Amino acid sequence: MQTRRQSPFRRAILVLCWLLLVPQTLFAQGIIRDPDIEHALGKLAEPVLSAAGLNPGHVKIIMINDSSMNAFVIDRRHIFIHTGMILKMKRAAELQGVIAHEAAHIANGHITRRAVNAGGASSLAKLGLLLGAAAAAASGRGDVGLAVAAGTAGSARRGLLGHTRAEEASADQASFRYMARAGIDPNGIIDVLDIFAGQESLALNRQDAYARSHPLSRDRLRAAKGFAAAYEGKTKPQAEADYWFTRAKIKLEAFVRNPKSVLRKAKNGDTSELAQLRRAIGYHRLAQGDKAAAAINAVVAMRPNDPYYQELRAQILYESRQYSAATNAYAKAVSLAPRNALILAGYGRSLLALDTRDSNKKALDVLVKAAGRDANDPRMLRDLAVAYAKNGNNGMASLVTAERYALLGRFDDAALHANRALGQLPGGSAGSRKAQDIVFIAKNAPRKGRKR
Repeated sequence: MQTRRQSPFRRAILVLCWLLLVPQTLFAQGIIRDPDIEHALGKLAEPVLSAAGLNPGHVKIIMINDSSMNAFVIDRRHIFIHTGMILKMKRAAELQGVIAHEAAHIANGHITRRAVNAGGASSLAKLGLLLGAAAAAASGRGDVGLAVAAGTAGSARRGLLGHTRAEEASADQASFRYMARAGIDPNGIIDVLDIFAGQESLALNRQDAYARSHPLSRDRLRAAKGFAAAYEGKTKPQAEADYWFTRAKIKLEAFVRNPKSVLRKAKNGDTSELAQLRRAIGYHRLAQGDKAAAAINAVVAMRPNDPYYQELRAQILYESRQYSAATNAYAKAVSLAPRNALILAGYGRSLLALDTRDSNKKALDVLVKAAGRDANDPRMLRDLAVAYAKNGNNGMASLVTAERYALLGRFDDAALHANRALGQLPGGSAGSRKAQDIVFIAKNAPRKGRKR
């Protein structure tokens, strides 16, 4: 079978059409990547997404490091949740209610209609919304290429991310149906809505971001309570969900809040798994290595085959500059979760820290595997570039560096390194074509102050 080879220009146009709409603040505030928390969020989302008729393997929950309460969707493959929202929730059903509501916006086609209403690619560019990075087209995967917007006005973001009252009513009704279908307490949604009750009476600058994009009226709240009442009695115990929610919240809280307050929550005499988890992270952040080691070792002893606890132990060792021990711990974690890109990335990073000829070669192999599974991690791309350089492949080091800068929205830097890669990689190679794509994207990407 013959295939027609695309010209570089046509290929770049296809890359530019691979739209992934991400608001300006996304990377400015930062995306939090943690294999344990992402696994927990996936476990919580799975029954809800399945009930919505969505493939749980195709919708990823992304955490934004922001203390405000917000959650939103911008395409069919990602649900974004602020860390402030997760920390505010008190039980699994509340967070699952948030996920169910956002899943309803996807399942009901609200995202597609909003993109059409925005007027197509040219209007989106005028709004300052960035296009997917070249990695998306090169890999053929829609989840690759998260990018940062450059200069979107606040009003434009609200218009694109906001929902109409009709959409909210539709999503409410659907989300209660999903929760009931999954056997999850629908009152979790009511608990969330009660938090935002009365927001409409506040000035816009005093409202929570979630309330601004998800208008909540008294009529809507009354209708939602009616939906919840209709589905009462159709729930079942959710012990596993409650465990994963509590574990994820404790770990997130332990890393983002004052470590002394974290340790105070681990009451004296409490040697349970999650109390020891608090201690491990709290002591580590206070640089009390011996106490941190004792706590994380206790956690691992309780769940020796848990790859995410092995990964946390490895992280603590790595950040304590115990690189050999960290490498062994990461190797154990990889053996338990060989397909997890974040764990692979950590393993590659620890191998680079050993800085021997063999470890650098192995690090490159590991990091290439990590990139093949998830190319949306700027830190992993930085390590991969270092690995290529240490193994004498400066052309690929420049290319991966260009990809990382494109992912972060630093297009001048991306173009600089992509052009450098073009001068070092064989003409016509896959790497050379990818570098050409990045140069094209960098040239045409919207920037602050640039008129389109």
